[in-house]
Amino acid sequence: MASTASNASKLEKPVSLIWGCELNEQNKTVVFKVSDDDKSEHQLALRTVCLGDKAKDEFHVVEIVPQEDGSDAQPVPIATLKPSILPMATMVGIELTPPITFRLKAGTGPVYISGQHIALEEDYSWAEEEVEEEVEEEEEEDPESPPKAIKRPAASKKAGQAKKKKMDKDEEESSEEDSLAKKGKGAGRGRKPAAKK
Repeated sequence: MASTASNASKLEKPVSLIWGCELNEQNKTVVFKVSDDDKSEHQLALRTVCLGDKAKDEFHVVEIVPQEDGSDAQPVPIATLKPSILPMATMVGIELTPPITFRLKAGTGPVYISGQHIALEEDYSWAEEEVEEEVEEEEEEDPESPPKAIKRPAASKKAGQAKKKKMDKDEEESSEEDSLAKKGKGAGRGRKPAAKK
């Protein structure tokens, strides 16, 4: 039945939020993470890394620090900014799975990181559609329900002929009235006005 196919193809509904943080001298690292209780899939798509208006004219290096899994992974720089040269970098195609640690490796900031937080939540709307389909099937299978469309009895031949004769008679009368009206109008135009004495 259709219910097993629906359960196997469970869909996910994306929810998108704007995310941002600030890195500076006092706050050199920021961690983007979600709660352990949340079972949804999460992604962070980076959009921009830019310097604040009070940033000094020095190099600001922003990097991503890998999670400590016992591997020898090194931090990955994602932007090197300087107000006089490049105050902002646009990120394209960088989609990360949390937890993610951003660190200001060099510079005093402020550096602003913005992105799009996408959560793929389980979509249970298929369950509601399945219930509606079952209700419709039950309605179709009910043999005791009366037919919804009631047909009118067909008109007899005599009634149809009488109606046709009446329509023909009405058409003849209207055409005679039209021809009389035309004659009356034409006769009045051809006469000459009587001379005054």
